[in-house]
Amino acid sequence: MDRLESLNSLSSLPHMSASSASHTIPPPDPDALLNEAQSATFLGFTPRALQAWRQRGGGPLFVRVSSRAIRYRRRDLIAWAEAKLVESTSDTGAV
Repeated sequence: MDRLESLNSLSSLPHMSASSASHTIPPPDPDALLNEAQSATFLGFTPRALQAWRQRGGGPLFVRVSSRAIRYRRRDLIAWAEAKLVESTSDTGAV
């Protein structure tokens, strides 16, 4: 199972009983706004990579909350990663 599949499978985990509610992780909200560090960790890149993609393009969609606050929707990070899937090194990515 690759990283993207394992991240998506978290939402299908069964919920635990109320007695163990303090140890449960809520299902991921696809519209949750993640900060730059969280987004970089989610994708497996550095925050600097996200900054570079914002400047030159080619990265995931982002929300500019203010001039100094950038956020990413979880669903946009997943969509961006899925759009990058290829089958071989000679694959151009056009599906």
